[in-house]
Amino acid sequence: MPATTPFHDRIAPLVQTGIWKHWSGYLVPPAYQSSLATEYWAIRSAVSVLDTSPLFKYRFTGPGARPLLARMLARDIGQCAVGRAQYTCWCNPAGFVLQDGVALHIAEHEYLLTAAEPALRYFRTLARSMGVGPVEIEDVSTAWGILALQGPHAHDLLAALTPDITPLRYFGLTRTTIAGSEVIVSRTGYTGDLGYELWIPAANAGTVWDALAREGEGHNLTPIGTTALKMSRVEAGLLLLGVDFNNAQLTWVDAERDTPLELGWGWMFRRLDSDERDFIGREAIEAAQRERTSRWMTVGLAVDWHDYERVYTEAGILPPRHEVYAETTMSVYRRSEIPWDYAGYASSFLSSSLLRRPIALAKLPLDLAAPGTQVELEVTVIRRPHNVLARVVETPFFSPARKTASMRPSTTGSTRPRVSPSATPPVNPEGPA
Repeated sequence: MPATTPFHDRIAPLVQTGIWKHWSGYLVPPAYQSSLATEYWAIRSAVSVLDTSPLFKYRFTGPGARPLLARMLARDIGQCAVGRAQYTCWCNPAGFVLQDGVALHIAEHEYLLTAAEPALRYFRTLARSMGVGPVEIEDVSTAWGILALQGPHAHDLLAALTPDITPLRYFGLTRTTIAGSEVIVSRTGYTGDLGYELWIPAANAGTVWDALAREGEGHNLTPIGTTALKMSRVEAGLLLLGVDFNNAQLTWVDAERDTPLELGWGWMFRRLDSDERDFIGREAIEAAQRERTSRWMTVGLAVDWHDYERVYTEAGILPPRHEVYAETTMSVYRRSEIPWDYAGYASSFLSSSLLRRPIALAKLPLDLAAPGTQVELEVTVIRRPHNVLARVVETPFFSPARKTASMRPSTTGSTRPRVSPSATPPVNPEGPA
């Protein structure tokens, strides 16, 4: 039998579709309503709430926690101060990515780490082999529920329940109290928008949910399922394990594996020259940087709307414009005299309502990875393949300034960002901006 999250009793009555899926052995709704547009636009124009409790959660404590994480994680955990979070990944010795996750530095000698797949045995085996000193590694997945509040009104809602979140910078975190329950709040998320994630003790999950729901009535708080989340993460240029890359430990050949550089995570190694850690995969990653041996690059594709519309209208049907999200392989071809000149593939595809065009995340060889390069993306229309024009673009496709803006209380008691929501956000070292 599948497990249920700590919020299941509150969520189940709200699932109008009656459809559930499995996420790491837990029941989750892909959508609450029949219209995905309602949930998607809650993320971009109001505030949404998503239960992400099925994530695996690990707690590292003791003097050996930091040395272990410094050896295990590709990014330097030493740059993550107490009260900060860090998006990171961990690799095998050949430099191929195993998983990605968010590390939270809760207190001295105490860290939390999320993962999409179980990793407790790997962490403990590594700790024993290193002999880093006293460190305890616990699987605390069932001890905590996690809610993601995402959208331009996320801060207004949450600040009404606790003022402690107002000073948080992007990827900052704090311990606070909501509805009498101690919670951990981080200014993080998977939507590319202003947002927060709440770690709530499982025993208090219902109480905190009820408090959020009551306050949310004045902010158009909308529960969303995993599909709307995935739509927004494509716009944010965020990759998904099992879709855009694989766990290198669970694949057969290197063609199924990616290095952090090939996933576009080269920004994680900006300070590598001053970083003396012997982290797992370092030698291979440095060699790839030095010798430029990356096989491909993960890029964004902006599909030409007129060409996309053409292949559908020529078939006598209207092109799909809304609620189109796909996790599937779509071939990408060079624009050359050679027909169907295969170059790479797209792994995630979205017809973005916000951007009003189809977009995709794709793997292309380095000679095609520069922004502005034209390629052809294969789409299927009435079970027949057609090629449409697409251009390589930088990701994220959408990155509002409110995501990273400093927050402050207003004279009316609500809060607003210090900068215009349309301004260009600053580069942030804690995670992809």
